[in-house]
Amino acid sequence: QGSHTLTCKSAWPPCSPERLHAGMGLQTLATVTGEVADKVEVKTALISVFDKEGLQELGEFLAAQKVHVLSTGGTASKLREYGCTVQDVADYTGSPEILDGRVKTLHPKVHGGLLAARGNDKHEAEMEGHGIRKIDLVVVNLYPFRDAVAKGGDFAHC
Repeated sequence: QGSHTLTCKSAWPPCSPERLHAGMGLQTLATVTGEVADKVEVKTALISVFDKEGLQELGEFLAAQKVHVLSTGGTASKLREYGCTVQDVADYTGSPEILDGRVKTLHPKVHGGLLAARGNDKHEAEMEGHGIRKIDLVVVNLYPFRDAVAKGGDFAHC
């Protein structure tokens, strides 16, 4: 599918650097373009965020780079709106979200894609045999548990 050659200097950011989140910053985007020699070219990204600020810019950039996105719920819906090719994690793993959405990505197809040693022939063969994609980029932020607890929520409701 070719190498991504769009340069960050001319194409990114469409907004001010101050607005970029640490997890969605210039270094991440330079990695997507394949311009950084010690980074992996991003072909597949796993994205699941509670706070969606900055997601549109990231989604549009990933769409332009033709990055395949694995995602969940509301994040997946938004990324589709922004033109991304999105595969729901549940469809990818063959396992549904469970426990009120608390378990979405805990699956060997996700962890294998993150933890496999690139270039290790045994790992590469196991991944191919199990239909595991290499996951090159993870963008995640968590539900604000502290805020929910401060408002009186307990474990069962947070």
